[in-house]
Amino acid sequence: LVSIEFQWGLTRIAGRYLAHQEGLPKLPVPPLQQTCERYLAALTPIVDPEELNHTRKLLEEFQKPGGVGERLQKGLEQRGKKMENWLSDWWLQTAYLDYRMPVVVHSSPGVVLPRMEFSDRQGQMRYAAKLIAGVLDFKSMIDNETLPVEYLGGKPLCMNQYYQVLSSCRIPGTKRDTVVNYTLDKRPPTHITVVHNFQFFVLDVYNSDGTPLTVDQIYIQLEKIWNSSLQTNKEPIGILTSNHRNSWGKAYDNLIKDKTNQESVRAIQKSIFTVCLDAPMPHASDDMYRTRAGVQMLHGGGSRWNSGNRWFDKTLQFIIGEDGTCGLIYEHAPAEGPPIVCFPMMVRTPMVPLRMPQKLHFNITPEIKMDIEEAKQNMNIMVHDFDMKVSVFSHFGKDFPKSQKMSPDAFIQMALQLAYYRIHKRCCPTYESASLRMFRLGRTDTIRSTSIDSDKFVKAMDDPNIEKVALLDKAVKAHRAYTDMAIRGQAIDRHLLGLKLQAIEDLAALPEIFMDTSYAVALHFNLSTSQVPAKTNCVMCFGPVVSDGYGVCYNPMDTHINFAVSAFNSCQDTNAARLAQALEDALLDIKTLLEQTPKAKL
Repeated sequence: LVSIEFQWGLTRIAGRYLAHQEGLPKLPVPPLQQTCERYLAALTPIVDPEELNHTRKLLEEFQKPGGVGERLQKGLEQRGKKMENWLSDWWLQTAYLDYRMPVVVHSSPGVVLPRMEFSDRQGQMRYAAKLIAGVLDFKSMIDNETLPVEYLGGKPLCMNQYYQVLSSCRIPGTKRDTVVNYTLDKRPPTHITVVHNFQFFVLDVYNSDGTPLTVDQIYIQLEKIWNSSLQTNKEPIGILTSNHRNSWGKAYDNLIKDKTNQESVRAIQKSIFTVCLDAPMPHASDDMYRTRAGVQMLHGGGSRWNSGNRWFDKTLQFIIGEDGTCGLIYEHAPAEGPPIVCFPMMVRTPMVPLRMPQKLHFNITPEIKMDIEEAKQNMNIMVHDFDMKVSVFSHFGKDFPKSQKMSPDAFIQMALQLAYYRIHKRCCPTYESASLRMFRLGRTDTIRSTSIDSDKFVKAMDDPNIEKVALLDKAVKAHRAYTDMAIRGQAIDRHLLGLKLQAIEDLAALPEIFMDTSYAVALHFNLSTSQVPAKTNCVMCFGPVVSDGYGVCYNPMDTHINFAVSAFNSCQDTNAARLAQALEDALLDIKTLLEQTPKAKL
């Protein structure tokens, strides 16, 4: 059994979902003074001294007894008392639904799974059938609330996100989006959508007695779908979902005026998940293969390739290429890590004749045709602008930092700080996501990897006259401490956001700390990073969050590390391959540094 786990160091214990959820603590509101102090410390390495002084004064003003800060803090604490989670609704809105850039590249992460040993449609469909059956097994655990509860460091984690990823979809709006979830409907969906050659099909995956179809039954249905979608000249209606959210919102309203279109769109939105049977991508050499697979998962390669073979608003889409390239892409609003997928062994049972999967039809008016053309052009511009390098660092993995009694994640983050500093000659605001799943409905907070200690270390690293090991040790420990603080709900970013949104909700004047240059600098994350450990050799990829930034995702295995680095070609200063190379050099240089230093000094 292959199981793909997108979790870190978790143990699972079966338990009833709701009883478990109610036992979880609520997300705390950190103390105001603590956040203000930590905010100043986080700004120190990234803003100039004058700015810092100005911000220090604003923070003193903000914290005065009986002042603005105290009032907003009380408001947040009240909100915390009456809500399950004071942050989750706000976060969903501000981080995702109000965000107007395309979800493609800018928001939705892709995951590349290990390459499969098939290169024809039979292999592709056989694998797709096993995968669908595996996800249905997983779904039955969700439906029966027998999904084993996960623990991290002995503490139970919130399982809510697993209940959000199936039968859900994002709906575009002209100003803000919404998310719909059909899991709790009186008649929950029993179909998935399959898309092949830009054509969508409804595939019922349950028999009339409620049992899921077997692998063999699914295979037969997929073959029917394949054979009735051989034309390759169909309009790629799905590409509309890749456009800027306001444009797609307008096109959507226009698209669903037609009853047939509305029914087809609704069938996709309601489906449990989507399976994309992709055409082969242009051939790539072995060393470029992973990178090409990464872009196939993230954007599909452009309108000539597989970008129209998607419905990017769908929470979960599995992508299976005819050439053995497999993975998934997920819409980020409902959940963080994609759910666990298990592939069951083949099951053979007697065959019942199944009805033909229903093809979804779209009536394409000249106006919709124009919307499709615009989305194609924008997608192709995005594809040309997107720069990615997926690489395997094969010299060591978690094993080496562990042998040095250092946290592997902190070790990799310090190497990343060094790599960035060597290229850009400065430190930058760095985002690493930390899970808040110890709390009810918890999502994420930010680990700010750039610290006063990391700054000292990277500046000293290439200076032969400075003793560096102690500085590295201190920087790694500072990162570890920030991480622990973040997962306990004591980081600064979500708290500051909460104070800002509380002011907006109170219709009060926005406090000056939020209109300060330092705040804008602090939120301009030139490095957006995430550790996504998985037990299998997969790698996750996502785009940068700012135009002159990088996206860096890594999966540290025992003896190697999988990296995906992204950037935009339109920015002259950034280059994904260059950062990937600098990262490799930095990891090796830090290892050399530690090996040359007698242990007694540590």
